[in-house]
Amino acid sequence: MSLDGYIAGSDVTPRQPMGVGGERLHEWIFKGKTHIDGKILEEVVSSSGAVIVGGRTYAIAIDDAWGGASPFSMPAFVVTNQNPEKAISGFTYVPEGVTAALDKAKEVAGEKNIWLMGGASIAQSFIKAGLVDEIHIHIIPVLLCCGTLLFEQIGMKPIELERVKMEESSGATHIWFRVVR
Repeated sequence: MSLDGYIAGSDVTPRQPMGVGGERLHEWIFKGKTHIDGKILEEVVSSSGAVIVGGRTYAIAIDDAWGGASPFSMPAFVVTNQNPEKAISGFTYVPEGVTAALDKAKEVAGEKNIWLMGGASIAQSFIKAGLVDEIHIHIIPVLLCCGTLLFEQIGMKPIELERVKMEESSGATHIWFRVVR
């Protein structure tokens, strides 16, 4: 996310899935990936047994931008109110909500983590419901100034976090937090 808390720029569309200026948030993954960044990405993937995405992220970022193929090497669950026009292999569509998606993901993940990929709405729903154990943030040195905020709709009570790890690369500051219960 940007230093000012945005995970996408303004005007998100299928042709511009990260919004205006939002592609800058993923340069550390693609364009300027360092050894540290690669190690962090590998840890996320290898420690995860399932991934959950929101319906809008699926429709805009995966269905269109990834050319109709799953970018994940693990089972993926989409929390959505409507099934897509064309189903993509590797995805299970879950209209029953975040708790049902989490239950299904736990069934296949076994002892591994469940990666909550996004977008903001689905992340906010999981946080608000108290279903998140850890938050991994990749802070990019840019101020987007507008777009989609990650922590905009998570409730009115403070959520205590404990920083458990932090690593820096030239393109991002990676911080892991544990949710204190």
